[in-house]
Amino acid sequence: MDIPMRFGRPLAAVAMTAAVAGAALVAAPSAQAYDSGTTKISCSAVKVHKSYSTTSTVRGIAYKGDKMTYTQWVHVKKTNTWWTRGTVKRRSDGVKISGYVIYNCANPYGTNPAPKPSIPK
Repeated sequence: MDIPMRFGRPLAAVAMTAAVAGAALVAAPSAQAYDSGTTKISCSAVKVHKSYSTTSTVRGIAYKGDKMTYTQWVHVKKTNTWWTRGTVKRRSDGVKISGYVIYNCANPYGTNPAPKPSIPK
């Protein structure tokens, strides 16, 4: 079967792109969080923010003993503040709230204040 010249090059380009993309999908490992796990909120109450800033929108309140599944820690150089990102499940009503919590209130060590990760350079 002969393919007209006007379709040949674009068709070859599409086939080549698909082959390269397919090879990349097979070779690339699945994305995983750098560190994840669960902890409990250690402060009496803490705001869960949309982003890692005290001025960002508050998505809800977490209370002492609520379970948090964390996926990331963030250090804000300007304020020298650590944040924990994850999802809090409140014990009182089962509501899940995703966002950022001050690190001292959601740490994997079960103590308050928590040992902090080293500051990235």
